[in-house]
Amino acid sequence: MAVPRGERRRSVGGDSREQRRDHGALEAEVMGVLWAAGRPMTAAQVHESLGDPGLAAKTVLTVLGRLHAKGLLDREPTGRAHAYAPRRGPADEVASRMNQALARGADRLAVLQHFVAGLDPEDERALRDLLDTRE
Repeated sequence: MAVPRGERRRSVGGDSREQRRDHGALEAEVMGVLWAAGRPMTAAQVHESLGDPGLAAKTVLTVLGRLHAKGLLDREPTGRAHAYAPRRGPADEVASRMNQALARGADRLAVLQHFVAGLDPEDERALRDLLDTRE
């Protein structure tokens, strides 16, 4: 599978045949597969959907376990395996991360000001419309 745009792979131990994704990239890919599927999937199904012959199935299982431990996935027994499904949709997950980042800021108003200043005009209009409908 090609590395998604914006991601890069780096060699491990000087061996250009074995590649490692940037931190968090595989978790994002796994979540993307699960969101796209819209149904619970086993580790084997996720591994197959990723389509990367250089990626070990055990690595996918490890990532699924970590995502479950972080509270991002539900896990249900299915035969001798488990099926995994996202606990919330992609928009909910991104909004949660945005709220977490805002909570970490010492000056919430300054963080919000910088966030709004970085929006393109269309997103700023959409945000204003959303805020106006809450009143």
